[in-house]
Amino acid sequence: MNKLGKILILIGLLAIFGIFEIYKNSGTKVIKIYSANKIAIDLNRNKIIDDGEIVCIPDFDVYTSDIKIDQSSLAKANNLSKTDSIKIGYLTDKFAENLLNNKNVKVNFYDNHTPTCKLAEITVNNKKYKEEVFNEGFALINNKPYNTSKFNDLLEQARRLTLVVANPSSEKFHSLNCKYGINSADYEILPIEEAEKLYQKCKYCLKNYKENVQTTAIKPNYPEQKLAPATHTNEILHKENITFIVSDFTQILKSDRKCSHHFCTEMVNVINSTTKTLDIAAYGWADIPKVSSAIKNAEKRGVKIRVIYDKRNGKEYYPETQAFISSQKQTCSDENLNNKTLTSMLMHNKFLISDNSKVYTGSMNFSTTGLSGFNANNVVVISSPTIASLYAKEFEQMYSGKFHTEKVKNPNYRTEKINNTQISAYFSPQDKVITSKIIPLINKAEKYIYIPAFVITHKGLTEALINAKNRGVNIKIIVDATSYGTRHSKNEELKIAGIQVKGENLAGKLHTKSIIIDDKVVITGSMNFSNSAETKNDENSLIIEDEDIAKFSRKYFEYLWAKIPEKWIHSTIRAESKDSIGSCSDGLDNDYDGKTDSEDSACQ
Repeated sequence: MNKLGKILILIGLLAIFGIFEIYKNSGTKVIKIYSANKIAIDLNRNKIIDDGEIVCIPDFDVYTSDIKIDQSSLAKANNLSKTDSIKIGYLTDKFAENLLNNKNVKVNFYDNHTPTCKLAEITVNNKKYKEEVFNEGFALINNKPYNTSKFNDLLEQARRLTLVVANPSSEKFHSLNCKYGINSADYEILPIEEAEKLYQKCKYCLKNYKENVQTTAIKPNYPEQKLAPATHTNEILHKENITFIVSDFTQILKSDRKCSHHFCTEMVNVINSTTKTLDIAAYGWADIPKVSSAIKNAEKRGVKIRVIYDKRNGKEYYPETQAFISSQKQTCSDENLNNKTLTSMLMHNKFLISDNSKVYTGSMNFSTTGLSGFNANNVVVISSPTIASLYAKEFEQMYSGKFHTEKVKNPNYRTEKINNTQISAYFSPQDKVITSKIIPLINKAEKYIYIPAFVITHKGLTEALINAKNRGVNIKIIVDATSYGTRHSKNEELKIAGIQVKGENLAGKLHTKSIIIDDKVVITGSMNFSNSAETKNDENSLIIEDEDIAKFSRKYFEYLWAKIPEKWIHSTIRAESKDSIGSCSDGLDNDYDGKTDSEDSACQ
């Protein structure tokens, strides 16, 4: 073969190779989306996924709805629950599928690859795919959103979704945390309204689900939230030897140390009236001048003061606690140097015992946000040597160094009748209050159950509420905005069952832990409705059977319900955002993300 022939052959081979490369990179199709930054491309055009056809787009992370992928560290970095991470992942996956699936793309490979992926840049519709992911707000850099504002908008949109795990093999759909859904080999994540058309509900995790419940969000666009007009609500009820106090946090948009609220003035009155002994159980403490002065004056007149407190909390949440403890002569914390597990549990009580005859207790922490009425709480002041003796026995155990599961159950009768009011006092974790006392009361409810609560995560309580709903009991729940970021929150499960759950939209926390039943019973105290509160933490709970107090509490709940827009039944409120009234100007980190007011992207 002459020289010219060889040159022509070489040119021909180069041309064929070039044409192949152009052909490959201009018409190769995406045939599977694993996540928004991991896809399969049919490079050899045989319509199956072969070795070397899985492509990753480097330098950014994304969420995915794939429940087999561990996203816990990514979720933790952004203060998201597992459910939230799946929901935002669902939107991310849908974005990638709509843009890429079965589309022709151009692929420019990088020199370096991973054991499972070829790294590449992808172009679709003459646009770089990576830039599209960034522009739409789905991308994360170093575990944080690249575009925080757009990501937060997407997150709010995601939280309005009610998603389920559908299993085509069994033809059933499950809740996102159902073991039968999670363990399925074949599954897909779907909005519940789509799953209803194709599959049957799981009788294990959705046994109380009602098909006629509207579960999807209504109109996503709402006007900017403003403070609702003030209407009167009573904050204090005096009845014989009982004073019951609540706070209208819809009108208090900043905390202070003035001690002008009933919470604080009643505490000062209790301290000032003490002549012999004052026992204080404090989850945390703030320096309120009038309270501090009352404490000092009590010491001067010879009152014996003892304090028990939560050691971990004293270091982390209420920095002024340690200064107060240092100023007292007789103190004891729940720190157990030989058992870190016990120390990690909470001494979550907030009560005072005056002269072994009067108890000041409730949901309120002894903090600026609590004592000012900025947070929604309730406080009960009871003049009763019997009730005081029950609290004193509990206090003595803890002051002797026995906290949490080391305490012993008080065998004494727990109920005192003061005229027409019956009061029962119980203590966690020994009394298993939710299971042994609260759930039986819910099971007996006939007309209504109203719950203003910081959080609900207790499974048994959730099931009892759903059962009550199914037998016709009217149930309404208001939860704190931060509850939606709690990993084990039962909000979605309750909503799926047809129960109205409304998130509060105020700067202050909805910190009450109350249940009101049939104008007959009010349950309140320090205990959140969680498993930890029932089985680990030191807590106190009161069951008050009194028509006047129940009606007072019910009217207060109805007042809050009317003040909080209906929007927040269907949409998820962020604790620090323009939607949460006052949260962007209160000087507090309301969502615990380390950013306050204008520093938080949702307030910008």
